[in-house]
Amino acid sequence: MIKSEHLCKRYESLTAVDDVSFEVRPGEVLGFLGPNGAGKTTTMRMLAGFIVPTSGKASICGHDVEQDALAAKSSLGYLPEGAPAYGEMTVRRFLEFVADLRGLTGARRARLGYVIDRLQLEEVLEQTVDTLSKGFRRRVGLAQAIMHDPPVLLLDEPTDGLDPNQKHEVRALINEMARDKIIVISTHILEEVDAVCNRVIIVARGRIVADDSPQGLAAQSRYHNAVSIRLERPEHLAAMQAAVAALPSVAEVEVSGRESRLTALPRSGSAILPAVSELAARQGIALKELHLESGRLDEVFRTITA
Repeated sequence: MIKSEHLCKRYESLTAVDDVSFEVRPGEVLGFLGPNGAGKTTTMRMLAGFIVPTSGKASICGHDVEQDALAAKSSLGYLPEGAPAYGEMTVRRFLEFVADLRGLTGARRARLGYVIDRLQLEEVLEQTVDTLSKGFRRRVGLAQAIMHDPPVLLLDEPTDGLDPNQKHEVRALINEMARDKIIVISTHILEEVDAVCNRVIIVARGRIVADDSPQGLAAQSRYHNAVSIRLERPEHLAAMQAAVAALPSVAEVEVSGRESRLTALPRSGSAILPAVSELAARQGIALKELHLESGRLDEVFRTITA
């Protein structure tokens, strides 16, 4: 388990992290979200034992990160922002070096092979780290974090700099590892939350302002249970807008003329999908697309952190 108890970090007049407490248990993939400067990276660094809190404490698998630092760090894989590495080493030598530092013995070769294969590093093994692209540097950083198969992973922007295919692979790896690990991901990419996280903490101005599942947060959106439709014929848009807006269960209608799309937002507690669907059929308006929205996490994020 990861446990943070009243963590604070102050730099003279600046309070970067202000009384942050939470626990993360096995099987949880926690998305740690917040705008730039909210305290995400500072909190991650305190959990990893890289910086000392001004007050409060943290533990990894029961080991206090200050009082029992070696045991805490042996249970932890950490991918920091920037992921420093020895630029003059080849990727192969760097990963072998990390394996030696982590004390891998009999399973060393097998684990090295797994990490190299899973992060698709074969083609750059003989390149020096300082010649790698940003995407490959990020994958090497993740490789060193998971090398010793730790029970806890702290990943700061794990897909930063990756192309869409690489992001898909890394997210699949995170989902695979989540079965028996505790994973905390600091990110500003909201699609990543939907892809891999089953819990979200949002921080703003150094404080926790939300702690819920992605679905629970999305349910706070004004678009929760909204109905989005796209019409076959753009000339029907104005008539459909007026008809939908007149439904008593609809609070508001948003229109995108360029896409021949409108979104109907429900009044609190209303389910409007059947009424909107029946209305279109009754008026003989052909629909190209109709779907029920679960909510928009980006809108909730902006509202909570404003």
